[in-house]
Amino acid sequence: MRGLAVLVTLVCLASAQHQALIDYLERRLLAIEDRISLWHEQTTRYASELRELKQQMVSQLENLDKEKETLRTNLDSVGTRVDRVERELDYLETQNGAQPCVDVDDRLIEQQVTLVKEKQKAKYAKISDCSDMISSIKAMKIMKRLGGAKGMWSKDTSKSSGKVYIFNGTNDDTIREFASVQDFTRSLGMSLSTDLKLPSAWRGTGHVVYNNHAYYTNQAEEIMVVKYDMKNSSVTDSAVFPVQDPVPVYTLTPETLMDLAVDEEGLWAIYATKQNERHISLAKMDSNSLDIEQMWDTNCPRENAEAAFVICGTLYVVYNTKQPGRSRVQCVYDVNDMVSNEEAPLVYFPKRYGAHSSLKYNPQEQLLYAWDDGYQILYKLSMKKKLDV
Repeated sequence: MRGLAVLVTLVCLASAQHQALIDYLERRLLAIEDRISLWHEQTTRYASELRELKQQMVSQLENLDKEKETLRTNLDSVGTRVDRVERELDYLETQNGAQPCVDVDDRLIEQQVTLVKEKQKAKYAKISDCSDMISSIKAMKIMKRLGGAKGMWSKDTSKSSGKVYIFNGTNDDTIREFASVQDFTRSLGMSLSTDLKLPSAWRGTGHVVYNNHAYYTNQAEEIMVVKYDMKNSSVTDSAVFPVQDPVPVYTLTPETLMDLAVDEEGLWAIYATKQNERHISLAKMDSNSLDIEQMWDTNCPRENAEAAFVICGTLYVVYNTKQPGRSRVQCVYDVNDMVSNEEAPLVYFPKRYGAHSSLKYNPQEQLLYAWDDGYQILYKLSMKKKLDV
């Protein structure tokens, strides 16, 4: 009996130790579970904080990019204004000599000033007060390849808004507007553009954007010039161009009966007729009323001509040369008779893809916006004074 009691006592002790071990293990497991739960909660919080930090960084980077583009636009605008002031100062220096350091009778000075003005008026019959002309093509930049083989692209030639306008093809009624050159270059096709629907189709590649208006032509038996207000989406004015039997102004761009151009003095029309079929004609237009102010028959041939543009009242006609991949300004006509075709410098365009279907001069930037076989190209110009020729 005593042995049985000892055995029972040992069994009870073993059972108690086993229960104590189980209790200890349960407490350890609960502690581990608590720590795992705390770790999971902290990990979740850290992940959330990291996501918020990432969103803040992305937002700040986007703001920095916007500020960078704004600063770049402002710097470009300032540079353009500085260049313009420098050109105006150069022009004033050529027009105004040093003043004599002597006392002169006021009436004599007035007589001399009047005489000089009359001589200048008689000599030039001035259409333009601008005296710049092209010296050479300083640089070429291929911006993008977009659209068909022929078309026109440009900024508003009278403003520094930065918007880019695309006239794709030679017959359409929709202008594509990009908010900036950066949007134009990084856009996948036309994805970043806005459509501007015109009330009628434009023809050819001779359009311009000037003072927030699109000037384009409807071409049939007669040429209709249309002035479209892009801000108010309405036709401001239209007029039949007063010539009979128009013919394509360039033989290498037969879709274009009239090429509109803008320079420092306003709106111009480049055209040709059967009466003067071998040569190109030029007209100065009133950009407000579309009235014709004056017309000239130039000595620039239509044959083998690609495109043309006007700078400071001087017409530059670009021809396809026999050299592979080269175009050249081969005819110059100055309405003020300050430069003759023989005196004008030779201007060659760099290597190109096909033929220029349009060349649009921007007087604010002194750049040519070119459309060459679907490529949109910028040509930077070197200028000189006409009187230095």
